[in-house]
Amino acid sequence: MKKYKIHFAPVQGITDWTYRNMHAKFFGGVDAYYTPFIRVEKEDSFRSRDMKDCDPELNSVELLVPQVLGGEPMELDVCLQMLEGRGYKQVDINMGCPFTMISRRGKGAGLLPHPERVEALMEVVKDFPEIQCSVKMRLGWEDPGECLKLLPLLNAAPLAAIFLHARVGVQEYKGEADKEAFEIFYKECEHPLYYNGDVLTLEDIQAVTERFPRLEGVMIGRGLLANPALAQEYAENKELTGEERLNKFKAFHAELLAAYAERLQGDRQLLMKMKTFWEYFMPSTDRKILKKIHKSNKLTQYNEAVVKAFMPGEEDE
Repeated sequence: MKKYKIHFAPVQGITDWTYRNMHAKFFGGVDAYYTPFIRVEKEDSFRSRDMKDCDPELNSVELLVPQVLGGEPMELDVCLQMLEGRGYKQVDINMGCPFTMISRRGKGAGLLPHPERVEALMEVVKDFPEIQCSVKMRLGWEDPGECLKLLPLLNAAPLAAIFLHARVGVQEYKGEADKEAFEIFYKECEHPLYYNGDVLTLEDIQAVTERFPRLEGVMIGRGLLANPALAQEYAENKELTGEERLNKFKAFHAELLAAYAERLQGDRQLLMKMKTFWEYFMPSTDRKILKKIHKSNKLTQYNEAVVKAFMPGEEDE
């Protein structure tokens, strides 16, 4: 039986180097982790947090692929030069970010209606034969047919893989994933292809890979945040019991909290960081407990609420 690869999609503000290292330590099962996108700032510089996040010395996961924000050819060239200098052999180009702040500048998913701009980026890829570049994209910005207009030039480009989220950009993460539109792209794509979009359970992985057996794998973001054990369960072909999952999550959370306590300054920063995770963590947790977590303004209040979240049976019916 074919085992499909599981790649952990980057989530801005969440899956930084600390989170990735801890996830790999406690759960594993992930074939590749990705940095949230790196972007070029003024005068060909980079944000210090982006440079830190892709620092090979800080990242202990087995395979880390830096993701860069697709935009202008010059920006991609600068990013690839920097990452090649840091020894990276794989880089992912983000052409799928749906958020307006990015897309209105013609970056991320804002590139998809413009084949000539995508083709210009593919020309830059050719200038870096030592780097295996992949593309993370959506079906289109507004029209799911946009990806099909891009397919001939993507097939002609020296890409290592394509990660296709089965929504258009204007949907962001709302509405249904369009598997019918994905299937049309899947049938004509000549590169290794990964499915992305609403993969939340083992059953979802199975359904997607049964429908699209030629896939190389799946890319999962929110599903791995809600259940960090998902990739491990797939790799081991065994679903954890509710108690096992809670115990692993509890240990993971405790060490994650301790790691951020060392990195961040003061309880306020730490609380803001940890509460962000609970936008995704354990969505079946009782809503009253989640409300207490989000309303906590002292670390003691936060810890008291989290203890309750990790008690067996504290889930919404």
